[in-house]
Amino acid sequence: MRPTLRAAALLLAGGTALAQSAGSDGRRSGFDDMSPALQALQRDDTQNPGQLWVREGEALWSQAPASGRACVACHASATLTGMAARFPRWDDKRQRPLTLAARIDQCRVQHQQAAPQGPDGAQVLALSAYLGARSRGEALRPDGTPALAPWAARGEALWTQRLGQLNLACTHCHDQRAGGKLGGATIPQGHATGYPAYRLEWQELGSLQRRLRNCITGVRADPWPPGADEWLALETYLARRAAGLRIETPAVRP
Repeated sequence: MRPTLRAAALLLAGGTALAQSAGSDGRRSGFDDMSPALQALQRDDTQNPGQLWVREGEALWSQAPASGRACVACHASATLTGMAARFPRWDDKRQRPLTLAARIDQCRVQHQQAAPQGPDGAQVLALSAYLGARSRGEALRPDGTPALAPWAARGEALWTQRLGQLNLACTHCHDQRAGGKLGGATIPQGHATGYPAYRLEWQELGSLQRRLRNCITGVRADPWPPGADEWLALETYLARRAAGLRIETPAVRP
């Protein structure tokens, strides 16, 4: 059965305010399915490799580019806490959802005269990690604007759609077989609570879209083009699916 969209009250670990325990509705962070060694790596900010991107993003936030304004010139530090928890948001001008990474890229283009990078561009990743870390421990509360409902519904349909030569859907692993084993690793429920995340298989930080693309190619399907509506619909659905769980950015995953 698919985990409900009902908000879960999760326990906070130590001083790091990370979601690490199942809520009353049975939803679990991928953190809970990791080994104690990997859990310790994520908890310790002096060892978590994702913190390198957080520090870079912090520097970029205050750094004025050659042309345009620094992020800090427009956004007060006090407004950053919880910012990442509210995405994807509805963009009236573009009439579509806007992820945190897309919002950062939009600001870079409009106010810093920078070239767009996409969700896995170096500066977008670093700034996404910084803002995510500033919201760490906050409950995910994505925009509830009714205009987002069709996008979430499309994302849910994609989540349950069989794809590729393996003829599998996301739901077959992350809902029906969550907690089981695949190649010796525990299958997580697939909640997007820690992106951008540092994955050991990548040896670097990566976006949620990159992780979704890995899954699509993993079932031997052709991934959609970068920036395609399908990715955006899935991200919108996953934000609602994980609503109430705590942000862990930068998470560490196998």
